[in-house]
Amino acid sequence: MNRLFGRDKERHQLDELLHSHQPEFIAVYGRRRVGKTFLIKEHLRGSITFYASGVIDKDSATQKNAFRQALEECGAPTPRGNSWMDLFLSLKLWLKLRIEDDSPCVIFLDEVPCFDTPHSDFIAALDHFWNTWASDYDNMKLIVCGSATSWIINNLINSHGGLHNRLTATIHLRPFTLGETENYLKQRGVSWNRDSVLQLYMVMGGVPFYLSHVMSKESLPQALDRLYFQNDAPLSNEYDRLMASLFRSPEPYYKIVEVLSQHQQGITRDDISTLTGLGTGGNLTRMLTDLENSDFIRSFYTRGRGKKIRVNACLYQLTDMFTLFHLHFHQKGINDKYFWQNNINTPQINTWQGLAFEKVVMLHIEQIKEVLGINRIGVNYYAWRSKTTTPRSQIDLILDRADRLVNLCEIKYAQDQYLLSKDEMQRLRLRRQNFLIETGSKQGVLLTMITPYGLIENEQYYDIQAQLTMDDLFK
Repeated sequence: MNRLFGRDKERHQLDELLHSHQPEFIAVYGRRRVGKTFLIKEHLRGSITFYASGVIDKDSATQKNAFRQALEECGAPTPRGNSWMDLFLSLKLWLKLRIEDDSPCVIFLDEVPCFDTPHSDFIAALDHFWNTWASDYDNMKLIVCGSATSWIINNLINSHGGLHNRLTATIHLRPFTLGETENYLKQRGVSWNRDSVLQLYMVMGGVPFYLSHVMSKESLPQALDRLYFQNDAPLSNEYDRLMASLFRSPEPYYKIVEVLSQHQQGITRDDISTLTGLGTGGNLTRMLTDLENSDFIRSFYTRGRGKKIRVNACLYQLTDMFTLFHLHFHQKGINDKYFWQNNINTPQINTWQGLAFEKVVMLHIEQIKEVLGINRIGVNYYAWRSKTTTPRSQIDLILDRADRLVNLCEIKYAQDQYLLSKDEMQRLRLRRQNFLIETGSKQGVLLTMITPYGLIENEQYYDIQAQLTMDDLFK
């Protein structure tokens, strides 16, 4: 039985690569627990010729032994020595007996960054194996995979050595959307309403491994307490495991992520440098790129006066839902193993839900564009904060559209229809005015509300030009 859910685009891409008439060198990457290995092994079940996996946090001898065992299991000749060149030679000699067939010859190297221990010459051996032999065969399909996204990017995608421009395809596997999360849970027998699915997404994002721990017999509060707050909870130490698996020296990444968690609207590179003490050199740029490629953060530009984008400095914003949740509650030193059940509808959780809902909305811009009918035009999106007004005017989300309209979005989380008061409406009008004056924009502005259940129909209701609800985010 095929246990793989969704991933239609990636499965189609794999099928095309598998049956192409040329050698393929494919890199699959993405954050830990997103399902990279599961995708390859399930979709290509029965088609993988050779499989070997690195061992996380182990030394060079362990990595070579894992590869050697994989060779032994498939009946490859015993390697002449213990170098990576010897190991790949053994693989080559074994594959020579099978490569002449027209059917695809699939080599799957999982957790490949683990193989590349210091001074191991793994990259040189992989380079030699591919460039001098494997790439000569049109039915050769080499798939490499790993959670250490920065390694994949730096050593394969952006390689300046022997593997420069050798990749023929990349697959960046991302977390599920809200709609995919709902369907995945239903497949597992979890029949929650959409508000509960939304609240779960605020905690876990769309990471399949985390979602797979939810039990059908549980309510949302019971699930969160069991998975995070109780003794030996499966996800209580996940943050540290996540950072260690993604980055070989995670300490500076911890600093960056924790600083970004304290600035919901995003901050500049210079601010990050100042607040973390990491300096302003190329290392900081590399680390920010690593975090963005690992789906932890996003970079964006805000609107400046007289120009559309890229006038102000680039801003960085933390977007990984589980990381946001962990840093918000872990730092409070909570020792209550029934914390979520004991604090439903308290200000502490309600405040966090309001902030988390904004991030969920930011992760579903494509769904919002589709509902607004603007999915075929260019749209830049960002939060905006005035530099001149006192107090500072702030807008949760701006959709800056190529059709010379701007959606000025107010995002509010509520567990029922939202009542927009006269005072709030007045503040929205003032923010619109401040935005137009400060940016010098000549575009039309559409006041837009994004809430789970829509607005209560009152006098202010008719001054909102566009509304989106939770159901729109699930599309």
